Amino acid sequence: MDEHERTFTLKGRVALVTGSARGIGWGIARGMAQAGAHVVLNDLDPAALAPRLEELSAGGLEGSACAFDVTDEAAVAAGVGRIVAERGRIDILVNNAGIQKRKRFVDFSYAEWRAVIDTHLHGAFLVTRAALPTMSANRFGRIIMIGSVAVQSPKAEIPAYAAAKGGVTALVRALAIEVAPLGITCNAIAPGYIATEFTRVLHTDESFTAKLMERVPAGRWGRPDDLAAAAVYLACAGGEFVNGSVLTVDGGFLASG
Repeated sequence: MDEHERTFTLKGRVALVTGSARGIGWGIARGMAQAGAHVVLNDLDPAALAPRLEELSAGGLEGSACAFDVTDEAAVAAGVGRIVAERGRIDILVNNAGIQKRKRFVDFSYAEWRAVIDTHLHGAFLVTRAALPTMSANRFGRIIMIGSVAVQSPKAEIPAYAAAKGGVTALVRALAIEVAPLGITCNAIAPGYIATEFTRVLHTDESFTAKLMERVPAGRWGRPDDLAAAAVYLACAGGEFVNGSVLTVDGGFLASG
């Protein structure tokens, strides 16, 4: 293996990607597996993970599954414990699990508001807290949060999502300071508009897409693999001195705002 390969490979690493049955999470998980990692797929439904494992296996890639609810403290502890018992450690954690509720702020019920905050922010807290002991023991870890351009440029009817991603972004900076002496980094990726099931209501709207393309210099919707490359960079040796940062992957959306 030459120096370039050593710098950008994830060979031998164990990566847990939450919410990875589809969309951005699946794109990142697949990208990390292609870079050599053993990827642990996570989602609520075990049945949703089975075909993804088959895709990895068909491509000669390494993966396993561990279904649990990131908002359930006991389930998180048990799930992470099982991964560590089976794989020996967790080197990389991507906190991607999330949900969306699109409605005006005044129309949110408290339960709906809490569901969004719990999944994005509290879920990231619970899984990260559970994974940190094994990272600390090994003096190595890469924590990657999934933020959003909505923190800086929100649109109407996603107030809970924007608030949750703002919390995640702030957590990145605070946690980076705390874990750096332990050989661990903590960063975020802020996706722009990525075409997935999560954004189907938007990317299937021709009028919205036409307006969006006026602001995105790249002239297209983003794809999950656009984020996979960014995640691999933050997790590999080449990104070891990047800490407490937010890497925006948006085709120039914020720059043209």
